Amino acid sequence: MALPLVAVVGRPNVGKSTLFNKLIGQRLSIVEDTPGVTRDRIYSKCEWLGHEFMLVDTGGIEPESQDVILSQMRRQAQLAIERADVIIFVTDVRSGVTATDSEVAAMLRKSRKPIVLCVNKCDTVGEPPAEFYEFYNLGIGDPVAVSSVHGHGTGDLLDKVLEELPEMHEEDYGEDVVRVAVIGKPNVGKSSIINRLCGEERVIVSDIAGTTRDATDTYVENEQGKFVFIDTAGIRKKSKVLESIEKFSVLRSYMAVDRADVAVIVIDAEVGFTEQDSKVAGYAHEKGKACVVAVNKWDAIEKDTNTMNEFKKKLEIDFSFMSYVPFVFVSAKNGTRMDKLLELINYTAQQNAVRIPTGRLNDVLAYATARVQPPSDKGRRLKIYYMTQASTKPPTFVCFVNRAELFHFSYRRYIENQIRETFGLDGTPIVMLVRERDRDDVKS
Repeated sequence: MALPLVAVVGRPNVGKSTLFNKLIGQRLSIVEDTPGVTRDRIYSKCEWLGHEFMLVDTGGIEPESQDVILSQMRRQAQLAIERADVIIFVTDVRSGVTATDSEVAAMLRKSRKPIVLCVNKCDTVGEPPAEFYEFYNLGIGDPVAVSSVHGHGTGDLLDKVLEELPEMHEEDYGEDVVRVAVIGKPNVGKSSIINRLCGEERVIVSDIAGTTRDATDTYVENEQGKFVFIDTAGIRKKSKVLESIEKFSVLRSYMAVDRADVAVIVIDAEVGFTEQDSKVAGYAHEKGKACVVAVNKWDAIEKDTNTMNEFKKKLEIDFSFMSYVPFVFVSAKNGTRMDKLLELINYTAQQNAVRIPTGRLNDVLAYATARVQPPSDKGRRLKIYYMTQASTKPPTFVCFVNRAELFHFSYRRYIENQIRETFGLDGTPIVMLVRERDRDDVKS
């Protein structure tokens, strides 16, 4: 189910980013130190009174377009109008209503999109300052006095957002449908792959990078099963994402991964693996999705008997942070190995949802600890009492131990490898949690 999108818009220096961080309950840095993924984080889930929606900080996506006709704020407002379900329009009580505020307000009124007017920097407790009432002149309705620094009024703001959110409806797809996000850099053939799998042209295909702007769903049912393919805009390096509309497209791509069961990471065989491919794959890995790497345009490569094996060995090194991921070499143009791609999608989805009985898990644990003794430090040895599976998608296991600090990363990886050797779990990440008696969980 796709979450509603709420955009935070407003001119510079009104406190959009501060408000964004306050609403999501954390200070979200631009770059995350996560293995295999370094990316801009311009959005986050926000929860209020049991309702979830996606919050976007448009302050982090200032346009760099050379278009001289549109001002920066007009461009931002147009993007918010086009993409968001609800708009939080942020203004500054200290500077009052500016000409830019009035211009954006006029555009928003014409859009007929739900708008919540936020008057920020009302930092004093009690009645808002007299300047607050000037914002009624914008004609957007009752403004909400907020202090993004102190948090005053944010509850009232979120209450109004919830009132305007569209009703959430589950897709009309059954539980047996596999949701597949097709992700990758621009112009690697994502739309062509979906069209080939559908057997008809359902998605616009062009050699011009950036043809796909939104994540679009395509339902496919065949002898392999039932699938919903989510075609996404290409994800580029930050330095190459010049237009704000493309930044929103990248956002939609990440949101598509969030609601998918399987991520098909498409790589151009003529270009090979790039740093950006690792970022795209790293996001899917971080989200615990089953993954398949599809090397497209394989028909364009001059080959001998060893070409595929050599290419695969190089990919295994490139994807060392995702050693579980399978590779398939395809041609969307010729339809080569498309059946194999569908088989892998089905298989990895099943692996991502697998549940292992506790008894069998502990048999593997007993074998593994007998084979390689747990580590020790200063006379204290790690004891793993037992292991159980807590959840699926991805498979998440809890180990109960005597001392969490003794459960070193290398030994966790060893236990994980033993689980994979016994139960497979191909194409899916594994999460290992360590629970120490009378202490909080520690996540690996």
